[in-house]
Formats: sequence, structure tokens, C-alpha cells
Amino acid sequence: MAVGDISLPNTIYPISGVKIAIHEAYIRYQNRKDLVIFELAEGSSVAGVFTQNAFCAAPVQVCKNHLAQQNAQIRYLVVNTGNANAASGEIGLQNANLTCAELAKLVHVQQEQVLPFSTGVIGEQLPMPRLLAGLGQAVYKFSNDAWQDAAYGIMTTDTIPKVASEQFELDGITYHITGISKGAGMIRPNMATMLGFVATDMPIAQPLLQDLLKQATEQSFNRITIDGDTSTNDSCILMATGQAGGEALSSKDDARYQQFASILNRIMKRLAELIVRDGEGATKFITVHVEGGATTQECCDVAYSIAHSPLVKTALFASDPNWGRIVAAIGNAGLNQLNQQLVNVWLDEVLICENGGLAANYTETQGASVMSQTEITIRVNLGRGECSDTVYTCDLSYDYVKINADYRS
Repeated sequence: MAVGDISLPNTIYPISGVKIAIHEAYIRYQNRKDLVIFELAEGSSVAGVFTQNAFCAAPVQVCKNHLAQQNAQIRYLVVNTGNANAASGEIGLQNANLTCAELAKLVHVQQEQVLPFSTGVIGEQLPMPRLLAGLGQAVYKFSNDAWQDAAYGIMTTDTIPKVASEQFELDGITYHITGISKGAGMIRPNMATMLGFVATDMPIAQPLLQDLLKQATEQSFNRITIDGDTSTNDSCILMATGQAGGEALSSKDDARYQQFASILNRIMKRLAELIVRDGEGATKFITVHVEGGATTQECCDVAYSIAHSPLVKTALFASDPNWGRIVAAIGNAGLNQLNQQLVNVWLDEVLICENGGLAANYTETQGASVMSQTEITIRVNLGRGECSDTVYTCDLSYDYVKINADYRS
């Protein structure tokens, strides 16, 4: 069961210039949506960030290549679930390119105008006859208002669709931004198995769109972890169709830049948090906030050391206030010359570790009370400087092991 607020937006706004088709192609399972195609209006800007896993999947390689083409004019995105097309060798690359070529032929664009995405089991070849047949049927199903169905269509072990959507006004023009994401396991994005697709009808120049995406990703998808494993397929795409009109946003000096960046950050943070809330087997949503660092990087290092620790995560699952596991994780983060006597640790507002040792007023009852909650904040002050950062994670339960032990069955 997903944890906490997992509700869909009250309104999921269509994005002018984006059409979506969803189809059941039987990539791996019967009777489930597993093929999604996005159609973008001509002239749309597209930006992407991708996994830093050196064993990146064939579709990631093809996406990067197509986006790097001079004057790239991306018109279509095609997503399949059930098969990651990763560790699939030369055949996998051929299949990713063939997917683009066949869709391009069906919709009368160039192959380089198509971006492919895959998610699912690693090390198997795509079932190309079923995938290609699915493309031929899906192209007749485009709709202006299918974001929620698309959120279902990109799911693997997810239990909920993940959608965020807002309407906003800049310079008297009403714009919209809508996004979907997927991911529940093999989650420790470093790019930016997760996928994210976000679109706006505001006109934004591609170079600035890339900067916006990179910045927003750093504070959202790059601040979450479920199990510490970076997928071979992580991809996040930001699209700007410009169909709502107005002057294109092309500079950080534009007065609208900070306003749009703030909205984008909020959307992507919501999509990222939903991934953690739907973590495989998760029963708790954990915020790890580290402050008092000499640099932002060391705050992140400590936060991730805590968030990745199986001992911390299992203690959270058991509601066991075994705070020694937290300080051990702090010590494992690799900080140079850490002064233990300056370190304080809180569970929510309960001070458990003060000046490197047990807080004078702490009681086991206080700690157990906080740990029994479904949402918990672990706060650490390193006493080394003024920097801070936050990472989001979940606990590690019996069900996580069961899900992953049975993943290919």
C-alpha cells in the first residue's frame, strides 16, 4: 500500500499541443496498458535527463543520440513497459531504432524525431512482433485528455498512477503544466527503474528548457531513494509546446523565469515524492534533512547514507528507535574530520542524540512514539557550516523482498 497523500489532482489539465495514445500490446502481461505514445505539436521544445548508470539501456542511448541531432525537432515519444530493453546488446539497439523507424513511418516523420523509452525486466529482448503490431493500432487512439491513462500505461510494480498538474497565469496568459512519473523499485535516480514526462503549453526555448529540467531534477528525482539502486533506464523528459501563446521564455533574466521555475519544481517534487510513497513494500515515508554542513554535497552524502542504510530502513519498518543505526550511517558517509561532539539528531521534534551522545531528556517511549508514525522526519545537524539539503526515502519491509524475489514470475 502506498503511504500518505497519494491522491490524484482535482483537475488534470490537458496540454494544448500534446496528444496521447495508450494501447495493450501484451509486451509481458495480458490485459494491461503497456504502450504509450506522446504526439507533440510541430515546433515544440524537448529536453531530457537520463541515468548515469554506465550500463544504460538501448532506448536511453537512442534518446540521447536523437536529442543531440542538430536542430532536433522531436515529435513523438514511445514508451513500453514490461521489458527494459537493457543489457540487450546490439540487438537491443537495433530494436530501439526499429521502434522509432516504424512509428516514424506510421506518422510520417523522420526516425530521429522519435524518442523511445522502455521499463521492466532487464536482460531480455523486446517482443518486437507484438510491439510493432501495437504501434500500428495505437496511432489510431490519440486523445487530448489521456494523462491519467498514460500514468497507468507506464507503470510496472507501481500500485498507483502518479500525476501532478497545475494551471497558472503569467503576463495575463493562462498556462498549464502536467506530468506523470513511474517507479517503485530500483530507485536511486542519478541523472537526472523511473520515468518522468512533464509538459507545458508555455513557449520555452530549448536551451533554457534543458537548464530548467536539470535544475528541477536535481531538487526532485535526484533527492529520492527507495533501495539505493540506480536503474539502467532512468529518463525524465520536459516538453514545451508553446500552444498557449505569448513570447517565448528564453532567458533567466526574464521576469517570468523564477515564477515558472518554482511551478516546475513543485510539479516535479510531487512526482518524485509519489514514487517514494509508492515504494515497493513501503509502509512509511521518511524525510531525511541534514543541516549544518560545510557543503551541500556533504549534506547529501550524509542524508543518502542514512536513507540507503538497510539497518536504518528495517528499524523504521519495525518502529524501533534504534538511533545508533542512524549515527553509524552518518559516520559511514565519508566526511573528513567529522567532530562527533557537534552532531545532534532528531526524530521529528524529539532530540535523541545531543553532542554525539544520548540526549539527556530523551526517553525510549518518545522515540517509539515517533517511529510508529507513517511519516517521519530524521533531522541531523552536523555542526560544520551553514549548508543543508533533504532526501526522501521509505522503510524496507518483508514485502520489498517478496516483490523483488518474484519480479520475473
